Amino acid sequence: MDVFSYFVADFTHSLHPDLKIMLMRRLNSFLILFLALSFSSKQTKAQYYFFDDQFYDNPVVFELGGNIGTMNCLTDLGGNQGIGKKFVKDLNYGKQTLCGGISFSASFKNAITARLEANFGKVAADDAVLSSVPESDIARRRFNRNLNFQSKITEFSLVTEFHPFFLFVDWSLKDQDPPRFSPYVAGGIGFYSFNPQAKIENRLIDLQPLSTEGQGLKEYPDKQPYKLKQFNFPVGGGLRYELSPLITLRAELLYRILTTDYLDDVSGNYIDPEKYALNGFTGVRLANALALNNREINGQDTKPGGKRGSPLQNDGYFSFQFKVSLSLRERIK
Repeated sequence: MDVFSYFVADFTHSLHPDLKIMLMRRLNSFLILFLALSFSSKQTKAQYYFFDDQFYDNPVVFELGGNIGTMNCLTDLGGNQGIGKKFVKDLNYGKQTLCGGISFSASFKNAITARLEANFGKVAADDAVLSSVPESDIARRRFNRNLNFQSKITEFSLVTEFHPFFLFVDWSLKDQDPPRFSPYVAGGIGFYSFNPQAKIENRLIDLQPLSTEGQGLKEYPDKQPYKLKQFNFPVGGGLRYELSPLITLRAELLYRILTTDYLDDVSGNYIDPEKYALNGFTGVRLANALALNNREINGQDTKPGGKRGSPLQNDGYFSFQFKVSLSLRERIK
């Protein structure tokens, strides 16, 4: 089995069969598109429309790129005043972290781009950001919960860009040059790894092995350990600018739709702390502290079955990046 097949198998072996079939079909579709763009590059050449006819403007142009930007997440931790809601209402901008990556892409007539990309970053959230929330606000309970997490993210994705300025307009039939600016929408499929950790007593502790919500404990048979390698679905858009025949710039926002609510290790209810000792945990005190780390203020319900997180919506993370790519164009001799 080759490395790619092993990597895919490692991500998919625990998924529901129907979901696995859907994901594999989507991946195959993207691979077919990428290969089709690659093979079509042998078509007839025409002169490049910029910069004194120095380069050919092939139907397919390959690009090597690098990107840098910021990464952030939306999870059960942190947030803002009031009841937690979807999307940007509970985004904590102060938790943005640096991220970067590399890519290889093929663009067909500037209208469709298939892109293989690797990204590396970090996400984090902390209930302590709610310290200024009034005692009467419902968000104060999240502050009292006193949980935090951080996780490194390693992601490999296959993303397709769709450029409407070129997708619906044949510029070869017009007298003016095509625009150098091109807004686009993007979507695809990715594989990513994460490992939520919490800081306690000035050290970082891996959370997944501690079963903080009873995952894998025999007393909670309906709670299974979550996988640290999963699929995601990047969606978003950006703006492309052709700086020269060889250099292309992009500014892009991509949100990752996840299939888990455990990016931050928080999703459901508190469990009975005595179950840790019954299941042979050697660090019982530590496991208890991370599962039940509240500030012990009246009104904070941390009894077994009490609300620790909300499983009603999955977690997500996103990146805003600036991308620079080198176009592998052939110079006119």
